Amino acid sequence: MGRRRSAVGMMAMVALLAGASACTGSSEAGTNGKDGTKAPDAQVRVTPANGTGAARPDQGVSVAASGGKLEQVTVASGSTQVPGDFTPDHTQWKTKWTLKPGASYTVNVTAKNAKGKTTTTQSTFKTQQATQTFKIADITPMPGEKVGVGMPIIVKFDKPIANKANVERALEVKSDKGDTGVWHWMSSTEVVFRTQKFWGSHQNVTFTAHLAGVRGLKGVYGKADVSRSFKIGASNVTVANSKTHYMKVDHDGVVKKFPISTGVGSTTEYTTTSGLHITQEKSESVTMESPGRKPGDAGYYKEVVHLAVRITNRGEYVHQSVGEYDALGNRNASHGCVRTSPTGARYFYDIAQRGDIVNVTGTSRKLSNEVDSNGWVFWALSWNKWVAGSALH
Repeated sequence: MGRRRSAVGMMAMVALLAGASACTGSSEAGTNGKDGTKAPDAQVRVTPANGTGAARPDQGVSVAASGGKLEQVTVASGSTQVPGDFTPDHTQWKTKWTLKPGASYTVNVTAKNAKGKTTTTQSTFKTQQATQTFKIADITPMPGEKVGVGMPIIVKFDKPIANKANVERALEVKSDKGDTGVWHWMSSTEVVFRTQKFWGSHQNVTFTAHLAGVRGLKGVYGKADVSRSFKIGASNVTVANSKTHYMKVDHDGVVKKFPISTGVGSTTEYTTTSGLHITQEKSESVTMESPGRKPGDAGYYKEVVHLAVRITNRGEYVHQSVGEYDALGNRNASHGCVRTSPTGARYFYDIAQRGDIVNVTGTSRKLSNEVDSNGWVFWALSWNKWVAGSALH
């Protein structure tokens, strides 16, 4: 009898051990390992909701996971995928840019719960049509243009922008050397990008406006994305000193010195402006005529100057002197321009590109930041004042 009871006990123990082994295996497959219940699946929430027919394109797509983490998220319209970013803990994801109006999108999400079980979710939706749109009317520099280290990026829109922060957030600038800068709103239709320091020389820059679906003003959305690439050429930085009557031209680290003569200073009009100027254009010859005067008036002049590089809209140039070579290196005698010798003018003209820097020093007249009269005076503002013109900073 004792043996029989012992055998029965051993069989019961074997059965018990077998049951414990099955329970452990189930835990490894997805239970919590304590009471045998399954770990809950990760829950995924996609916004806009599945089946939405008129989602706002400026709201983008957001995905959130509870009870787990997001492993993969793809948002696509046809064959075009939409970029986005995860939060550090991978519980949320959001599109980086806005969506195209009147387009269909498919969202595919993979998430995992705490035990590694995978959940997949798919949804589709459409964005609402844009009844009114805005677009970029003009961009400076030109496509593929090689420019100087002080060159701004100037963007003009075809409609006044009310939601400046929305638009500015969609403007992306990338350079090979990682230069940093900030956008500054000159008006409701014009915004300008300037680097904190000058661009690094000899590199590529790409500007992309991710405007499709951006809400620029009430009921008005960006029509399309726009991209523009250009090059930064040689570093040409010139310092023209009206007191020493010489200019130093630094061309990629090679410095040359030339005699100059700046504005005579008898009137404000004939005083060269001091400050950081940006070269805008150049011409082999330019006819210059005194503003507001006619032949016979005191101070009237009309002359052709050669090798002229414009540095302000109001008529300041670096150019070859028209006679009075004895003034070069000795005294100021011009009507406001920076005159130099034929050798200096030819050298400066040949290397000049739009966006070079000419820093005039030593005069009593400061370069103002009045764009309408002076043109590209974006370096006339301190960095703090420049940043204050951003809608995001």
